[in-house]
Amino acid sequence: MDVLKLYQEAGAYHEGHFLLASGRHSPKFLQSTTLLQYPQYTSQLAQALATALTDAGHTADFIIGPAMGGVVLAYEVGRNLRTRAIFAEKDGQGGMKIREAFSIAEGETFIAVEDVLTTGGSVLKAVLAAEKAGGQCAAIACIVDRRAQEGPLSGYPLVSLTRLVFDTYPPDAVPDWLAAIPLQEI
Repeated sequence: MDVLKLYQEAGAYHEGHFLLASGRHSPKFLQSTTLLQYPQYTSQLAQALATALTDAGHTADFIIGPAMGGVVLAYEVGRNLRTRAIFAEKDGQGGMKIREAFSIAEGETFIAVEDVLTTGGSVLKAVLAAEKAGGQCAAIACIVDRRAQEGPLSGYPLVSLTRLVFDTYPPDAVPDWLAAIPLQEI
């Protein structure tokens, strides 16, 4: 599966100057919400993730995604793996929490899914919320792994459909050529 081609077909691959959710700047951006609005793409990607997880030997009692971007993907991966799917939402204190309507039994295993990993911060917050509720993370899965380094996810098995590393820069080290392009916050 050519993941970048799917992003391009959906009009979800952009070039310019972007402020990423991580706070870093990048000349390239993948807008997964644009891609995942199309059920045919979401279905293909979720099925591919479910297959990759199964092939890697990862099973779980449930799938979790960080709200809002990971909700649709978690649902579709859960559907393909024939398990339930939940989401973690912001707790107002910089972390995430599990909604009261979702219950996690002590020791239940889960797979956390995310569209694109840049730093892994959002999916890690979802993982920590599920672990705090008693769950055990079996793996993390993503469509695109674009991390420059492993960082905070190093203790978890990771399955991705592709790895695309785009240059990113901290706000105090944006090169002049990129700074000359109007900044788009996403």
